[in-house]
Amino acid sequence: MTHTYKVSGMTCQNCKASVEDSLSDLENITSVEVDLDQGEAKLEMQKHVNLETLQNALSDKYKISKKSDFQDSSGENIDEKTKFQQLFPLFLIFAYISIASVLLNYSSWETSQFMFDFMGLFYIVFSFFKFLDYKGFPNSFRMYDPLAKTIPAYGWIYPFIETALGLMFLFRFEIDVALVATIIVLGITTIGVTRSLFSKKTIKCACLGTALNLPMTEATFIENSIMLVMAVWMLLV
Repeated sequence: MTHTYKVSGMTCQNCKASVEDSLSDLENITSVEVDLDQGEAKLEMQKHVNLETLQNALSDKYKISKKSDFQDSSGENIDEKTKFQQLFPLFLIFAYISIASVLLNYSSWETSQFMFDFMGLFYIVFSFFKFLDYKGFPNSFRMYDPLAKTIPAYGWIYPFIETALGLMFLFRFEIDVALVATIIVLGITTIGVTRSLFSKKTIKCACLGTALNLPMTEATFIENSIMLVMAVWMLLV
């Protein structure tokens, strides 16, 4: 019998190999075929192996679940969670950053100062999540960022770039340089995000590192676009 499962947390070929090896070692599993892009594992079983046994065989980094039996008109599987549910952590973080930026400036409001604080906190918070799994982030990031695909080292230094840009905005240091760097860095990433969206592949978003399992969706494009619009606006005014 053949069963297909969703596996989250895989970011690279090493992850794929780890999942395949772990599941292959289980009794009654005759073959394992993992699709990294789709985040799926196809298992051939002599006898049915329950989900708990499959999960216990894997590292805590990976989560295995049953693939949805429901499909849309195109034959694609419908995720059990809505996009809003999947991206709730991202929206929550944006809300906290926005509120914090308002509180920092409410007594003597200046839109430009609010935007600098927002951009600074954005970079600091998002870089923090990338450092939570620093080793796993580069592999996830280069799945869609064009520069990280070409120059793997870029994925390793990207969290440091975000931290530096965040500090520059918060301390109002070389603001024009930080704005230009934001346009370049996020512009490159947005190109990759757009390509991924059009390809309709299931790719994990690395915007919050690999600590949170977020899908690559339109929200990822929107968050980058907000920062790009802010940077361009501040350069022009």
